[in-house]
Amino acid sequence: MSPARPLTPFAKLTPVVKLGVALLAGLTATLVFILWPHWRHNPDLSHGYFMPVIFLVLLYESRAGTPRFLPTGGVTTAALITLLTAGLLALAASGLYAASLGWSHDLVAFTLTASLTLLLAAGLIVLSSESVRWLPCNWNAVVAIGLWLLSAPLPPGTYSRLTFSLQLMVSENALRALHLLGVAAVRQGNILELATTSVGIEEACSGVRSLVSCIFAGLFFSATLVRRPWPRALIIILSAPLALVMNFIRSLTLTLLANSGVNIAGVWHDFTGFAVLGITAVLLAGLALFLDRKSNPVRSDGSTTPEPIAGPQRAPYLLAGALTLTVALSLFFFAATRPAPRHDLPGPNLFAILPAKAGGWHVETSADLYQFSDTLQTDHLAQRTYSRITERGPELVTLYIAYWRPGQASVSLVASHTPDACWPGAGWEALAVTTPRVKLALDNRVLAEAEYRAFKSSLLPENVWYWHLYDGRVISHQNPNSPVELLRLALHYGFRREGDQLFVRVSSNRSWENIRHEPFIESFFEHLQPLGL
Repeated sequence: MSPARPLTPFAKLTPVVKLGVALLAGLTATLVFILWPHWRHNPDLSHGYFMPVIFLVLLYESRAGTPRFLPTGGVTTAALITLLTAGLLALAASGLYAASLGWSHDLVAFTLTASLTLLLAAGLIVLSSESVRWLPCNWNAVVAIGLWLLSAPLPPGTYSRLTFSLQLMVSENALRALHLLGVAAVRQGNILELATTSVGIEEACSGVRSLVSCIFAGLFFSATLVRRPWPRALIIILSAPLALVMNFIRSLTLTLLANSGVNIAGVWHDFTGFAVLGITAVLLAGLALFLDRKSNPVRSDGSTTPEPIAGPQRAPYLLAGALTLTVALSLFFFAATRPAPRHDLPGPNLFAILPAKAGGWHVETSADLYQFSDTLQTDHLAQRTYSRITERGPELVTLYIAYWRPGQASVSLVASHTPDACWPGAGWEALAVTTPRVKLALDNRVLAEAEYRAFKSSLLPENVWYWHLYDGRVISHQNPNSPVELLRLALHYGFRREGDQLFVRVSSNRSWENIRHEPFIESFFEHLQPLGL
């Protein structure tokens, strides 16, 4: 690092540097436009609304903070080329994911954010170089760039694993705390069974929202309220444990209120959620101010406006060239994969697909599915259960269909409500299966590969087969959250507009061989064949 030097005003920058700044500003504004729907619909990302303002504030604080500049040389150039290359590769991956899943997919938003973060880091190397000296390379600038990653949705696989782990942790520790307090309770999956009621630790109560928001706040406070390295590190390290502890206190409080007969849905649930976030932020801010009470800020005087140091100017040209290529690639991917306009045409008649009668079977139509419409973002839901008593005991078969018009919901939302994602949270225990993907045969044809899962609840087994169709094609759920698998789908199917989605599920306490010859099963899949299955 060089000694402190005054900053160069924007008017004194060379045209190629100004072009780089303008391109970075345009790409950042575009990312805000892309992330805005995620901030609006995903409560875990509600802090994202503040990100554009926080980004500008931190950049302003950076220019007024410690004036550190990077020397020109081989190491700096190599770092710049590495960041630019990684940013372009992340952008290319985003375009391929969009081709496979649509622009609304969480993984697309995450990789786009990662791409911008890498390009902003490359921009920081150029703008904080000794030959430019427009933006210092200090902690405020680094945090301003890094916070974008915490404003983007997590990749679905990461989110599912993190959420499920936190749900188990919260429910297990809440059960221990209830026993210590003398409250009788048992746990089934993420559900706590109390004497008079049951409480489910859902995704919203897992603590992901508190965890992400608290780390976001910890980084922001470390850049704005703390000026020494070790207090900054302490604030960041404490933010995650503090978030988890506060969320546990909230979950335990709600459980105790439910045990006392209080209806915790609605006001109590939302109030405690916002209260926990507010108290956690206040605690972090107070700790930051306490730790930084004796530090003396180092400010840039900005009293002179020197000319930039003469020297090689390859770095600004590399940045401007890479950013121009980024814009060109973005326009190409958008033109090739732009979303289809939303069609408000009625979807297929799902109940016409489900047989209303089956010889020898009692047929029951589910009438309460629409309570899940807001969660699933569709009203096109249908389910019928077929049951009978045999000498081997009761036999049950459930047929379920859900449909989404083009653009109505992201693929990631539909994939996040598969049985292996939702059933464990409803008290079902997932059983190990040797073949998670199977080809199921009917009398006259073989179906597309189905996802197979097995569950158990109160010693009752349940076999589940399901298909997720996008634009008339079955999406592989061998590992639906694997970025490598999604890239394979994009390369295989190529670019296309967003299509409609269909989710089909068959569940039974019997094996496939025991139910495949039933006429209502044959009729069900015969009606599904025109829709792509």
